[in-house]
Formats: sequence, C-alpha cells, structure tokens
Amino acid sequence: MEEVISKNFIREAIDSDLREGRFDHVQTRFPPEPNGYLHIGHAKAISIDFGMAERYGGTCNLRFDDTNPTKEDVEYVDAIMEDIKWLGFKWDKVLYASDYFDDIYAAAIDLIKKGKAYVCDLSPDEIREYRGTLTTPGKNSPYRDRSVEENLDLFERMTKGEFEDGAKVLRAKIDMASPNLNMRDPIIYRILRAHHHRTGDKWIVYPMYDFAHPISDTVEGVTHSLCSLEFEDHRPLYDWVLREVGYKAPSRQIEFARMNLNYTLTSKRRCLRLVNDKIVTGWDDPRMSTLCGMRRRGYTPEAIRDFCERIGVAKANSVIDFALLEACVREDLNKCAPRAMAVLRPIKLIIDNYPEGKTEQIEVEVNPENPELGKRLVSFSRELYIESDDFMEDAPKKYFRLSPGREVRLKGAYYVTCTGCDKDENGNVTAVHCTYDPETRGGDSPDGRKVKGTIHFVSAAHARDAQVRLYDRLFNVENPSDESGVKDFTENLNSGSMVVIDDAKIEDTLTDLKTGDTFQFLRLGYFCVDPDSTADAPVFNRTVALKDSWKKINK
Repeated sequence: MEEVISKNFIREAIDSDLREGRFDHVQTRFPPEPNGYLHIGHAKAISIDFGMAERYGGTCNLRFDDTNPTKEDVEYVDAIMEDIKWLGFKWDKVLYASDYFDDIYAAAIDLIKKGKAYVCDLSPDEIREYRGTLTTPGKNSPYRDRSVEENLDLFERMTKGEFEDGAKVLRAKIDMASPNLNMRDPIIYRILRAHHHRTGDKWIVYPMYDFAHPISDTVEGVTHSLCSLEFEDHRPLYDWVLREVGYKAPSRQIEFARMNLNYTLTSKRRCLRLVNDKIVTGWDDPRMSTLCGMRRRGYTPEAIRDFCERIGVAKANSVIDFALLEACVREDLNKCAPRAMAVLRPIKLIIDNYPEGKTEQIEVEVNPENPELGKRLVSFSRELYIESDDFMEDAPKKYFRLSPGREVRLKGAYYVTCTGCDKDENGNVTAVHCTYDPETRGGDSPDGRKVKGTIHFVSAAHARDAQVRLYDRLFNVENPSDESGVKDFTENLNSGSMVVIDDAKIEDTLTDLKTGDTFQFLRLGYFCVDPDSTADAPVFNRTVALKDSWKKINK
C-alpha cells in the first residue's frame, strides 16, 4: 500500500526554504535526456516541475541532459518539446547541460587542485571490483594518491585525446568505505569520442550525470531540483559536489516517487524492442505508454494532468491502476466530446411500413452534458444500419434489444417493433425487418407506453464508410516486465490489443474531420480521428470504452 507522506510535502519544503531565507524565489527545471520519447511517467514529473514553479510564481526551464552524445538525437529534442507544449506547460528557457560544459570542466579542475579528484587507470571491471558491495567496503585505487600536478597533467592529456576511450577516468576522492556506494570515489569524467549534436567534436571528455547535474542546476539558478526517488541515494553526492566546488547558493534536491502504471511498460529498452520488432507500429502507436501514443489514441492533456493531480505526490513507490487513468479520460471527454452515431458491425434494419424514398432529419443534442453546443441533424430513412448484436432471433428473457415481437426505441427517432429477418443459404441473418409507430417521433410514446431498450442507427442511404481501430491494453497482466514469471515480457502481450474494422458505418454529419477530433460514438465509447485518416477514407481510434470492462473480462 502506498505510503503518502503528504500531498504537499514538496510544498512544505519549499515553504520552509522561503520562510528561512534559503531562497527568495522558486526556480525549477525539467531535465530529460534526449534519447527517447516521453511516457506517462514523465507526465507526473512535468506536472510537478512546472506546477511547483507556477504555484509559487516562479520559473521552470526545460533543460536537456545531453551528457551522453552516443544516445542522443535532435528528433527526441523536438518530440519532447512538442509533448510538453501539448500537456499545456510553458518553459521559461530551453537550455542544455552542454551549455554548462565549460563550468563543469572548470569545477573538475578545481576539485583536482583541492586534492578532491584524481585520474584513475583501472579498467571498468577493476573499478567495480574495487568498489566493494553493500556489505563489504571498497578498497582504494592504486592511483588514488597521485599528486595534484600529475592529475592535472593527465586530465589535460585526456582532454586533448592522448588516451583511448576507457583508458582513464577522473574520479572524485570521497570515501571507499562509505555505506553509500555512490560515494565510493565515483567517476565524474570519462573519455568518449563521439560527435555531439550541439558541441560537435569540441570535447573528447564528457562529465557523468551525477557530476554535471548539480553543477548545471546551481549555475542555472535552480532553487529546487525535483527528481524521482531513485536519485535519493545520489543526493549525498549531489550535495558533496556543490559543497566541495564551493557554490554559495547551492540548489536543493527533493525526491518524489515515480509513477508506475500497471499493464504498461515505460522501459526505453523494452519499448524500443516493441518498435524494432514491429510489435507496435511506432513510438506513437496508440497502445504505447508514450505521450505521443496517448495523444494519437485521443487522450486529452486535461485528463492526463487531472490524473497526475489525483495520484498526488508520495515518498514511496507504488503501482497506480490503469483504470484510474481511463476514468480521468472518460470524465474529461464526457464533458467535451460531441456525440455521434456509428455502427461497427453493421446489419440492415428495414422499416417495412416507412415510406420508400422518404428522408427525415432528426434533431438531437450535440452533447447532453454541454447544452451550449446546441443540436445536430441526423438523417433517418426506411433502411438503416444497426449493430449486428442488437438483434437476436431467439433471445433470452432479459435481452432488451431487437427480437421478433419486441419493441425498442431508435435513438432520438421512433419506436420500432421487430417482425422477423432475412437469411442467406447458410442461415446467416442478412437483414432485420420491423414496423415503426409514426406517433413516437422524437423517441417518446404519446400513450405513455415504455420500452426497455434503446439502440443507435445510421441511415443506410447516407452512411459514410470508415475504418475503426479498437485499441485495448497492450499487455494482459499487471506487471508485464521480464520479472513477471515468464522468459520474455512479450509473452504477456494481449493478442486483442488492436482490432481493425474496415467496414464500419458513420453518420453523414461526420465530415471535414481533422486529426485528433474526438467524438463519443453512442453506446460504443470515445473515438478520435487518426492521422491516417483522409477526407474519403476516415479512420477512427477508440480512445476508451464507455465503461471499464477489463476487470470483469479478466477475473
């Protein structure tokens, strides 16, 4: 069970800092590494980083952590910026860790001069061996006691490219017996011959994140460095760097619990495999946990921000139920999405006593939750399309849709009574027949009789063809990772996560559609227009069903 310390524990810390005069303003930053696409977990960090600055009338910068040029790409920079803007947040400045490379390098020189850093020749495997374990202390590197002059010379030669990648590193000199492994002489610079997307080939040595991060924060003027809980054990190193370098107003790091959402994966490595193995169509596949995937699926930024607000801020990691996110999406779309009628698996309904060639326009509300949106006109004629599962020839007692002798309401139109059906030579129903009561126009009976079933329809003469993609959760278990008792996480894929319907019918009012337009298809769920859609061949993605049927199905 999640241990919620306080939904305001970050605010309490900031209030204390302001009250005690540690800072006189609030400045935060969101520091993503441009090596992938943002996912739902990042939405929480974004909401906290930008939200805290907004709450205190401060500023929040977007700062890309580009200290590892082998994994970074401008494509990700652009995608991250688009996602943040889509969520509705505004940064004060766009910055990069590489903006501070000169400051970080100067700090490394300063530590060497103070005897707080040294050049080490141990191999990566040897460094791990010397580090020790959680229960045994590490041992000093044989290069730990090099003189300041020798370390300065070697570091300069590293910078000039005299040594091969991995031949030497610069390490902080702290305490090899520390109970915190992060404090056992961590590497702060390594040799890395890689073209940087901003600085080109200027640098041959690059700082490690744990060294670059606190210096970037403080030089930038960040007051509160808000980060996820896995950095809690790194905070002593964060504070050590700032203290030893000698900054007068060092930033303060505060950690919060990450968002872990069941039935999803946020691991970049695993998500990349989903893309590369073509298990999904790309990073923006509507089944992905990426923000661009959720945007394509039809999730609204308002719903995601509401979700982040509802789960609050905690100091202990926990797993959030995916159903809560879907509930936030439903709640938001219920208020704003126009209603429309679509038939996904059509069958003809013929009203035998309705005049042939006649067409009516039935007036219905655009959105009953928002009367200000007005009304729309829906075409009605003798031949309609209805859902095939809205008819059953031999129906059970509690079946309240069409069956011979039973009367139902056609949404907003008339009462109709089923009289029978047509079948092909194989016994498959090809059309359903009924009669209508012309006195029930508008969907109510003047004699006060009631019907228990209401079904939707699309006029056959006016219907537009559409492709509909029914999306569901990508995985069929709560923890789909490799640790969930299977050899590979792909064994947990939900085979029904995408169903494509090519012959759906939609009402004729759905024209001039734009990518991202969202509708509630009556009785079916919320749907949005996919980027693959064209004027002549519309494509809709199911955003979320009207009700959460997942738990019922998977009991």
